[in-house]
Amino acid sequence: MERLLEVCVDSLESALAAQEGGADRLELCGHLSIGGVTPSFALIEAVMAQVTIPVNVLIRPRFGDFCFTGAEKQQLLREVAFCRDVGVHGVVLGALDPEGRLDEEHLAASMEVGGGKLSHTLHRAFDLCRDPIEGLETAVALGFDTILTSGQQAKAVDGIGLLRDLNQRAGERIAILAGSGVTPENMPLLHRETGIRQFHFSAKVTRPSPMVFRRPGVPMGLPLADEYERTCADAETVARAKAVLLGLF
Repeated sequence: MERLLEVCVDSLESALAAQEGGADRLELCGHLSIGGVTPSFALIEAVMAQVTIPVNVLIRPRFGDFCFTGAEKQQLLREVAFCRDVGVHGVVLGALDPEGRLDEEHLAASMEVGGGKLSHTLHRAFDLCRDPIEGLETAVALGFDTILTSGQQAKAVDGIGLLRDLNQRAGERIAILAGSGVTPENMPLLHRETGIRQFHFSAKVTRPSPMVFRRPGVPMGLPLADEYERTCADAETVARAKAVLLGLF
């Protein structure tokens, strides 16, 4: 598989920074602080208007598990149709049945909506499926181009054994994209131990809010989050990762 650096972003500012740093592709999401959901249609349009590298859009209705209701599935299909119509490069999909297997019926329907115009990445719902080898073969049979995975661990560096196995089994049939906790510093290790040459990370840095007046003790969301900090992709971090990637044999 070709070398590839994908940067996960949830704002126009981060998308532009990732492109400036040399990202090969974007995964565009909303609300990365909760693991990412489908971005707003306005954000998709803004990013598509201002970046020139391929954009894959995450399709996920909410925080939490990947066993979706009928209403959520209909929402997801409409979101795929919007992505198709605005000309994004691809969509990033994933769904499980209650027994922990890939929801083949819904995923097949989602891919059919693309009408052959979109690439398809299986997102980290894969890391929660009951049998990763079965999941790999199902993804290949469905026609996915890529599996984004941490090797069914919290961080990719802890899933090296499974990542190696998946990459060997995948061969040229489907790309294995290593994600979660990937940094410029651990990319050589991940490549050396698994053979993987495609990496996904957010290149995040934290910056203070521009708010001068601040009212303490009135949270607007997650109680553990600092609402006067903002995270965004850092062009220099992306550039360091790209230099590492280009140095891999």
